[in-house]
Amino acid sequence: MFPDYQYSKNLFKKYNLELSEDAYNKFAVYADFLVEYNQNVNLTAITDGEEILVKHFLDSVLICRYCDIPQNSSLIDVGTGAGFPSVPLKIFRPDIKITLLDSLNKRITFLQLLCQKLEIQADFIHGRAEDFGKNPLYREKFDIACARAVANLSVLSEFCMPFVRKQGIFISMKGFSENIENARNAVEILGGSLENPVDYSLENEGRRIVRVIKISHTPTKFPRNSGQIKKKPL
Repeated sequence: MFPDYQYSKNLFKKYNLELSEDAYNKFAVYADFLVEYNQNVNLTAITDGEEILVKHFLDSVLICRYCDIPQNSSLIDVGTGAGFPSVPLKIFRPDIKITLLDSLNKRITFLQLLCQKLEIQADFIHGRAEDFGKNPLYREKFDIACARAVANLSVLSEFCMPFVRKQGIFISMKGFSENIENARNAVEILGGSLENPVDYSLENEGRRIVRVIKISHTPTKFPRNSGQIKKKPL
């Protein structure tokens, strides 16, 4: 059972976020469809309504609080999975233009159906980040690239940074376990500047947002193929 509007509104208010009734209604539809679709296609291990609200929706939207996202920003979500964090961000900030990239077509199909249900506009890419990061239609075309993934920051940076325009930002959602300083060299090779991370608590669970500012163009030899990226991180 998805929590009611008043509960959800109070939860968001606790984090200095104002949840409108329209956004709440979209979140409720999202949660129901996610749980239903998840019975046939493995999208998430989290199926309890309150946990979906906190760990998927609120966690995604908190990017707005901890990162400066200008009006009408273009955002690509690399390895988006079930749409986190980009689709909740779009619900909360309809001005943001989102592109959803995932290597599994069954996830893209889910996201297309979801966005139809939510009546929100999005672009969809079925493919690998290392391929589309070299494509002139997508390379350095986005204000923001984001990823909520378990791969280390060096690896994620090579997958994501090629999409970010100069003066844009790469946002990585992490836990506390990784020493992000280990990725500083990789970030700089790819044209970025690693900012101090933002640490926060999500209902008593530690979270970290890592921000990388794109200060120069990514060298054309990056991204390498996925095997090289994973075997020999920068």
